[in-house]
Amino acid sequence: MERTEKAQLIDELRDSVGRAKAAFVTEYQGITAVEMDAFRKDLREADIDFRVVRNTLANRAIEGTGCAGFKEHLVGPVALVFGYEDAATAAKKLVEFAKEQPKLKLRAGVIGDDMLNLNEIKALAELPSKDVMLAKIIGSMNAPASGFVNVLSGVPRALVYTLSAIRDSKESAA
Repeated sequence: MERTEKAQLIDELRDSVGRAKAAFVTEYQGITAVEMDAFRKDLREADIDFRVVRNTLANRAIEGTGCAGFKEHLVGPVALVFGYEDAATAAKKLVEFAKEQPKLKLRAGVIGDDMLNLNEIKALAELPSKDVMLAKIIGSMNAPASGFVNVLSGVPRALVYTLSAIRDSKESAA
């Protein structure tokens, strides 16, 4: 690989680090190419990037970024995973694949400037997705208003039911 290609790859990695909501370091040795292709396709659909790069280039790319703590984990054949949309979704996909394929080992992760260990990555994977959390928040915000509307409409509804019952009792008596 020529020097210009290396510089371009380092710039691409820095861009990925800058755009990513979350980044992870994984070991992938022993996973077949077919399995890895299927996994990468699944990740791409969720806007997650799985990059295998030389450790020296990765070290240069992460210098001065929130991923600088990855240096100690960039030993041996590793891959960098960048989640651009939702950190929980990226962690969820990695943990699911690691359960199916024990040869994928999660080493570390980062969200913003916070380093994550394996247990924290698993905890992040258990969180609901961004869409589910937004739906719950909106539902919680909407609940008092809909409850208030139900209370206000309850009085006229009860009056209508009462009048209807009186009418039915008078019709049946006549």
